[in-house]
Amino acid sequence: MGMWKARTTRPSHIPTAIIQVHTYEDDINLSGPENCLDNGVHLNPVIRLLDGTRAYLHAVIDNFSRRILAWRVADTFGPVNNVAVLLDASRGATPSDTAPVVLADAGVENVNAQVDELSDAGVLRRLLALTEPKFSNSMIEAWWRSLTHQWCFLHSLDSVTTVRRLVELYVDEHNRVLPHSAFRGQTPDEMYFGTGDVVPVDLTARAEAHRSASCETCPSLDAAA
Repeated sequence: MGMWKARTTRPSHIPTAIIQVHTYEDDINLSGPENCLDNGVHLNPVIRLLDGTRAYLHAVIDNFSRRILAWRVADTFGPVNNVAVLLDASRGATPSDTAPVVLADAGVENVNAQVDELSDAGVLRRLLALTEPKFSNSMIEAWWRSLTHQWCFLHSLDSVTTVRRLVELYVDEHNRVLPHSAFRGQTPDEMYFGTGDVVPVDLTARAEAHRSASCETCPSLDAAA
C-alpha cells in the first residue's frame, strides 16, 4: 500500500516522494515509489507540563512538500502511538505497488512487535537510519524545533488539551498559510496538491511591477536640494 502522494510531477533530481513521521523520541522515515515518510521520536519526554506530567507529540511530514500529513498528542508514551500516526497518514493514500520504506533508528519505539506487524503485513518496509542508508530525518527535526521553540514554548502548557490545541493551530498555519522560500512562495498544501504553480509567477510579476514603479520627487526633497 502506498502512502500519501506528494505531487504528480517534480524535477527529475528530486527523490520521488518523502514523508517523514516524527515523535519526539527517535527517528522513522518512510519512502516508496511516489511516497516517502519520515517518522521520528526524539528526546523523550517531549513537553513537560506545568503540573509535572508529560505530553508526547507525533507527526508525519511529506519531505517534498513539507506538508504535515498526520499528527497526534498523547498523554502516555508507547510504540502504539507511532503505529497509530503511521496508520493515520496511510488512510486515503494513493495505491502503490511498492510498500513505503520506513527509515528508523534502532530505538524501542521503532523496533517492536507493533511496527514489526506493519512490516510483515506489507504496509511498510523498515531501514535503520545512518546504518543501512547514510542519511537521517533532518527535515522533520527542523520542523519539530520550529513547532516547539517558536510556538509551543511561548505559551503556558498546563494540560495535554492545551498542547493539542496549539499543535492543531500550528499545523494548520504551517500547511495552509505559511509560504515557503524553497517553494518560491507556495505553501506546503499548494505544493502537495499541485495547486500553487501560479504563485511564483504572480510574485515575480508583482516584484517587477514594484521595481518599475516610479513617482514624482517629493516636495520636501526638492526643497532640501
